[in-house]
Amino acid sequence: MNIYVTGIGCVSSIGNNVIDNIKSLREKITGLKKPIFFDSKYASEFYFGEVNIDNSSLIKELGLKNEKGLTRTDLLSMKAFDEAVRCANLSEKEISSIDTAFISASTVGGMCMTDQLYNDANLISNTKDFLSSYSCSAHTMKICKKYQMKGISDTINTACSSSANSIMFGSKLIRSGLVKRAIVGGVDSLAKYTVNGFNSLQILSKDRCTPFDINRKGLNIGEGAAYLIIESEDVIKDKTCLAKISGYGNSNDAFHASSMSDNAIGITKAIINAIDIAGIKPDDIDYINAHGTGTLNNDFVELVGLKNVFNNNIPPFSSTKSYTGHTLGAAGAIEGIYSIFSLLHGELYPNLNFKTPIPDFNLSPITKNIQNANIKFVMSNSYGFSGNCTSLIFERINNVY
Repeated sequence: MNIYVTGIGCVSSIGNNVIDNIKSLREKITGLKKPIFFDSKYASEFYFGEVNIDNSSLIKELGLKNEKGLTRTDLLSMKAFDEAVRCANLSEKEISSIDTAFISASTVGGMCMTDQLYNDANLISNTKDFLSSYSCSAHTMKICKKYQMKGISDTINTACSSSANSIMFGSKLIRSGLVKRAIVGGVDSLAKYTVNGFNSLQILSKDRCTPFDINRKGLNIGEGAAYLIIESEDVIKDKTCLAKISGYGNSNDAFHASSMSDNAIGITKAIINAIDIAGIKPDDIDYINAHGTGTLNNDFVELVGLKNVFNNNIPPFSSTKSYTGHTLGAAGAIEGIYSIFSLLHGELYPNLNFKTPIPDFNLSPITKNIQNANIKFVMSNSYGFSGNCTSLIFERINNVY
């Protein structure tokens, strides 16, 4: 059964909607800067990919002035969700249908409000508004309530591959015949919890990240949300389709809690599985939107995995995290949408800040905008802590957005 993408919504540090994200990618505008809204002692020390809109403005834009206990995670997810369902022209009846699944993802959840939760739980504050907002799935439940969704719903947390896995899971639900469509994606917001955690691992960069560069110093944490509307060929009728989901693969190398094995067991298997499900050959992949975080371990191991599968014919690749930072649980969906941009417009977006290849491979990512590229298959890679590796394959079906 063929599965098509009929709608997309995206908010990131390079754009508050789909069109602004495309514009920034084309103009090589990075969203990595010192944050304005994020309150942390590290705000002046590191670069972050902060969404350029404050919570009050989000609440006003979404018409949620009377809602209580809303976190930034909730707000970013609702903004991207709303754009996606509008893009797909989904009716309220279709959204709430038992045939529509909602599979979201997050690693942060309501932990962006840890201080407020502590105050509420210990009766330091005058409210208890955020006690129900702390969980990973809080944003999912709030969206389900807002739209009166009755279908299958779930929230995935597999670290940095979370929303890639939500896309894969939604696709499997459709192919199994359990649902006719799925709204899939994820969200993460900047939070002291994650920033402090990554800092303790000593993998945050004080400069803008440089994926796949020999002198890479680490990652920049970003925030954002993205959702894709995916539908069975049986129900799309005369809708405009943006891309086809042709393949997906997931594997885990079970090597270490925060790094992947040097021989890239999980990465290799995830890529091979995705190619097999798509029914294509490795040579058919025209471009890879790489995971490319800018850390020593990740970039090296990802190149090992690409070498294992593609040998000396590795397709053009780049990491768009050099624009947005690492958006954690939202990364797979955001980068999946960027992969669809490449298919729709025949564009490849450069890996910013790259200068010198890693000597073991002597491979350079794309460093310039490429236009009018003949791209049919794009692979998007997302790899998480504990070696949870996922690869998605998107296929071109038209050239106009």
